[in-house]
Formats: sequence, structure tokens, C-alpha cells
Amino acid sequence: MSDSPTPSDRPDLLRFDRQICFSLDAAHRAVKAAYRVVLKDLDLTYPQYLVMLVLWEQGPLTAKKLGEHLRLDSGSVSPLVKRLEGAGMVRRERNTQDERSVLVQLTEQGMALRERALEVPHRFAEATGFDLAHLDRLHGELDQLTAALDTTARG
Repeated sequence: MSDSPTPSDRPDLLRFDRQICFSLDAAHRAVKAAYRVVLKDLDLTYPQYLVMLVLWEQGPLTAKKLGEHLRLDSGSVSPLVKRLEGAGMVRRERNTQDERSVLVQLTEQGMALRERALEVPHRFAEATGFDLAHLDRLHGELDQLTAALDTTARG
């Protein structure tokens, strides 16, 4: 008699409820839905909030650099920036050093919005039921996962 597990003793790795891909996808949708509620008072969508976060931290950036930070192509960044410009949060200007490049920078209104946005992380944490320290640990784990998968994808 053998002590090695038989196929019926092994966990079924193809069970739907064991797939991390779906769990991450479902969590992503739930995060976006929660942010929709949290950001309502700021009159920002979740993708617009991400643009604002990058600009608050980095200052003026080319649209290309902004896309790199957000992991978005220019076709996705342009409409976001245009809507934020229409709302008076940012302005676009041709880069004087490179006419093909567009510089995106915050307006005074966009800079002032940062103060109101300071509550967003707390409101999001409250929506999750996790404290900020727990969310910080989760953030670190997700960054590690992303880095590992990026390395694998590059071959």
C-alpha cells in the first residue's frame, strides 16, 4: 500500500473558487464600485482620481509619462485628461521642448481639490472594514505580485 496521494485525494486546482485570477478581478470591480461612492463628493471618477493622485505627487507630466505611471496607453489617458480639463482641474499645453508632447499640469482648482481628497483613504478603509495598516500590507503584497507577474510576462 502506497502513502502517496491518489488523484482523488489531491485538491482540485481547477475549481472556480480556487482561482486567484477571478478573486482579483472581482476585487477590482468591488474596489471601483466602492471608490465610486467615496469619490462622489469630489465629483471624480475612479480613473480621474488616479490621474489626480499622480499629478499631486509628481507635478506636471507629459501625457506619455502620466500613462506610464497609470499603466495606460495614450488612447486611454487622453479622454481622462480632456474631461479633467473640462472640469477645470488640469490644463494641457504643448511641450515647448517637444511639440509632439503634451504637458499635463494641475490648475489652482485641481491643486485645491487635494485638501478635500485627504479623507478618501480613510473613507475607503472604512468601506472595507480594514484599518489603514492592513490595507498597507495588502498593498505591499499586491505590488510584489504585480512585479513577479511583470517579470514573467517579459519572459
